[in-house]
Amino acid sequence: MNLSPSLRRLLALCRKESYQIVRDPSSILVAFILPVVFLFVMGYAINLDADHVRIGVLREDAGPAAVRFEQVLSASKAFEVHSGPSREALVKQMARGNLRGVVVIPNDFSIRMAQGQGKASLQVLADGSEPNTAAFVGNYVQGAWESWQQSLARDQGRTQPPGLEVRTRSWFNPSAISRNFLVPGSISVVMTIIGALLTSLVVAREWERGTMEALLATPVTRTELLVSKIIPYYGLGMIAMVICMLVAVFVMGMPFRGSLFVLFGVSTLFLGSTLGLGLFLSTVMRSQFNAALAALTAGFLPALMLSGFVFEISSMPMPIRVITRFISARYLSSSLQTLFQVGNLGSVQGYASIWLIALTVFWIGLTALKTRRTLD
Repeated sequence: MNLSPSLRRLLALCRKESYQIVRDPSSILVAFILPVVFLFVMGYAINLDADHVRIGVLREDAGPAAVRFEQVLSASKAFEVHSGPSREALVKQMARGNLRGVVVIPNDFSIRMAQGQGKASLQVLADGSEPNTAAFVGNYVQGAWESWQQSLARDQGRTQPPGLEVRTRSWFNPSAISRNFLVPGSISVVMTIIGALLTSLVVAREWERGTMEALLATPVTRTELLVSKIIPYYGLGMIAMVICMLVAVFVMGMPFRGSLFVLFGVSTLFLGSTLGLGLFLSTVMRSQFNAALAALTAGFLPALMLSGFVFEISSMPMPIRVITRFISARYLSSSLQTLFQVGNLGSVQGYASIWLIALTVFWIGLTALKTRRTLD
């Protein structure tokens, strides 16, 4: 087959870059081992579900009503109940972080319960250092109290006043398991590592090893040089995406309701933007160490903190929300969460694709402007 000189040079450069990837153990580690480790850490080690929260119960009343309510709390799957001898002892345990809340059942609890419904009272102390957990403790104790009151009324044959019957249904993540949105978001972080961190080293490595001078002495054009750096790492990124998909679906039991075609399409656009970012940093820095630090700062950390898969973007200050619009991981994270839990949603994937295309053009175009065929 007769190939044009430009295509032959491009294939030769891609083959050269592929050899460097194979011979570099760190590239294989980051591309194939790190995604699996990261997914297992995010999927199993990190858990945002508020269950088995440790609380203390101080029962100052020995009456039957107080004993039954303590049993209600102990039987709950949400709480891990520890009884305490005194209020001071339980508060000290909460101050040390051993408990997240304390429920005090006063000494007149059973007497007030016998006098009529609604007369008794409880005291709930919650550790406010974690506001979400503190709110959960208060709300769940209140819910347990109301459920117990209704159960007592039915046992005693009392009629409850008519009211609304609330039937709660959670859409898209009916099991309300945090892993179902942590794992898709963590995949976007893994792809950012592969795209930004690895490509941040390729051009800087050429300068440090002295091979850039040899490349500049050849007829290789700027476009051929950049494309040859992108294609091998694009293939590496897509292989990593396949590995992440297989681990998430077949090992971790994640549901996938979307289209593989849409998944790989969005992943391609995302890799274009992150590869462009990494190449830009590598071109500007010309030092592998400095380029790697810049990639971690500009790629990995924003993907972890500002992509929205852990911390809600709408709750961030306005300047930070504006910054998140220029972070590629934000759009991959939302697309993956939608594909895993909802399915194909054109408004989400379309919006993400437009921004990813714009970011790809921006970073690759900026890299092309900074790439010079001179030694200056």
